[in-house]
Amino acid sequence: MSDTTTPENKADQRGSRRVILGTVTSTVMDKTVTVTVVRRVRDRRFHKFLTNRVKYHVHDEHNTCKVGDIIEIVESRPISRTKRWRLLRTITRAVSLPEAAS
Repeated sequence: MSDTTTPENKADQRGSRRVILGTVTSTVMDKTVTVTVVRRVRDRRFHKFLTNRVKYHVHDEHNTCKVGDIIEIVESRPISRTKRWRLLRTITRAVSLPEAAS
């Protein structure tokens, strides 16, 4: 039995954490981004698909996210009053259009 503390083993010891995909909607705060997660659920009675939107405040340590990025967030310990999620990785970057000089 070897006691190696690789990042994978550390994550396994902490238990399973939820990982969610979302879109960055605001980067106004320092080291915090607002992420909107859209879920499509089927109504049990009418069998109609409904869109649920939930906003999460996510800890972005290096302020790398831009509005429109699609990111993966992971559940974590409470960082502040509203932050319980951390940035795991950026899936796709937002396309920035160059502004035309008039």
